[in-house]
Amino acid sequence: MGWATGHIAKLQQGETVSFRPRGHSMRGRIDSGDLCTVVPIDDHATLQTGDIVLCRVAGAEYLHLITAIQGERFQIGNNRGHINGWVTSRQIFGRCVSVEP
Repeated sequence: MGWATGHIAKLQQGETVSFRPRGHSMRGRIDSGDLCTVVPIDDHATLQTGDIVLCRVAGAEYLHLITAIQGERFQIGNNRGHINGWVTSRQIFGRCVSVEP
């Protein structure tokens, strides 16, 4: 279980979630403690490079960017140039639609 497990469960049930993530890996897009609203994804084909998504990469949960797309695979990374890895749509649970201080 990770920091976002409860939020992921709600997204999988079709609910929108809001939370205040902590950390600095997304500085410039999300500051530590900003209120982020994440919605479930109905169609993963609509995901684009630059979208902020709630996902699971190698067992760790992140609210990070899609940095590249190759067919059915999505590369996940932070806003500081670090790449977390590649995932399929099954590991992406929601898209961030708003960030507020």
